[in-house]
Amino acid sequence: MPNTYSQIQVHFVFAVKYRQALINPAWKEELNKYITGIFQYNQHRILQINSMPDHIHIFAGLRPHQSISGLIQNVKTGSTQWIREKGYCASPFAWQEGYGAFSYARSQVNTVVRYIQNQEIHHRKEIFLDEYRRTLNVFEIDWDEKYLFTTPI
Repeated sequence: MPNTYSQIQVHFVFAVKYRQALINPAWKEELNKYITGIFQYNQHRILQINSMPDHIHIFAGLRPHQSISGLIQNVKTGSTQWIREKGYCASPFAWQEGYGAFSYARSQVNTVVRYIQNQEIHHRKEIFLDEYRRTLNVFEIDWDEKYLFTTPI
């Protein structure tokens, strides 16, 4: 759309259903590329992406033509289908309901990129749920433990 200018950087975080460690290092880069393709197809730009066995971090520059919820629904649905079609998981793969979306200023981009790049090192010191809780608190988001990534019954 002419005369529409924006600078929107959002860090997305979401988990594998029940936080199962189903993302295998053998195919995680392919997954990251596939998800990057979904963002690009929707005219957004990936700034950094990194998958861990039980969750994913995506940092993207967004264009304002699409809702965040619609974009993440496309990403989750498309990547789930892709993982299943590839036969990468012995058990059915699914993403957990919900996601985190955290906005950052242009001056913070390099810091967030490095943070996502270093997830493997970071998670040697802090588990995913603790990291997620801390992020919610830093952003002063009201949250309820009972809705924070369900566990199997």
